Amino acid sequence: MRQRRLAPGPLLDDDGRLAEAGWSTSEVRTYDRQRVAASRFRIKEWDYHCVLSDGEDGPFGIALTIADNGYVGLLGVSVLDLAGRSETTENALVPFPLGRMRLPYTADGGDVVVHHGGLRIEYHHDGQARRLVVDHPRFGGGRGLSGELVLTQPSDDRMVIATPFPRAPKAFYYNQKINCLPAQGTVTVGGRELVFDPATAFGVFDWGRGVWTYDNTWYWGSASGIHEGVRFGFNIGHGFGDTTAASENMLFHDGVAHKLDRVHFHLPRDTYDGAPWRFTSNDERFEMEFEPILDRAADVNALLVRSTQHQVFGRFTGSVVLDDGTRLEIENLLGFAEEVRNRW
Repeated sequence: MRQRRLAPGPLLDDDGRLAEAGWSTSEVRTYDRQRVAASRFRIKEWDYHCVLSDGEDGPFGIALTIADNGYVGLLGVSVLDLAGRSETTENALVPFPLGRMRLPYTADGGDVVVHHGGLRIEYHHDGQARRLVVDHPRFGGGRGLSGELVLTQPSDDRMVIATPFPRAPKAFYYNQKINCLPAQGTVTVGGRELVFDPATAFGVFDWGRGVWTYDNTWYWGSASGIHEGVRFGFNIGHGFGDTTAASENMLFHDGVAHKLDRVHFHLPRDTYDGAPWRFTSNDERFEMEFEPILDRAADVNALLVRSTQHQVFGRFTGSVVLDDGTRLEIENLLGFAEEVRNRW
């Protein structure tokens, strides 16, 4: 596949259509909600953070979601006890936000503060760091959850992709994945403190803006950590839109991106977490086995909007090849892989 690098400029043209499809390692295309040609009910905007710790106390993590999907918004919190193979996820649905959540037009600035149904989530962009604040007194049947994390963001490469949808000229997806963000802070759940140490805890930030067709299934995988003393991670995925111009598959090594072609997800039959997953790439630069620990399964049903999710957390073992031909042997890297079907 011949992949296309994005040039600087507006994301959408004067008719509200994607000006250029392709990929980049920085936010070179400018998103402007006012240029979108589709109805406000069809615009999808979200900021998702997942932070995983792999220290001496065993693996654990937290995921936070703020999503404005036009006719319904969502605030989501997941606490992941990977050592105990359990998780608690709670969502608050916001009817017809239609842009009122005021998610930033850029991944590199702006704050978001949303409070609904007793759940408050805040994202603050402080230059070279992202500060995440959560407070949910009713979490876990009244156990309560509160905390603050700071994700340091070095001046690293990231995965940026602009994707059109076949036969839907007003549809597009502009996505950024920022991996390998060292995380520091404490989240308290029912009196138990989860302490995130930047030496062993890393976050990924998923920033998405677009107009989607109604029914899509996507596959996404992500991991961040340390390999031989250097920050290493990856983003892999496929399943929606016209990816002729670019795939979203990318390695990150010491802050530098290494672009991959196609990565194939080989899921086990009739199970998500009862057998290993396997990943291969057509350029033979990504070969991984994935040992599941926990399937965070969810089915969010809001009539017009339904999201059936299997986000499986586990460990990746295998090999990758950097752009210069260097082969890295990866062992037990904590991350996740998912299959999600959205009707929205």
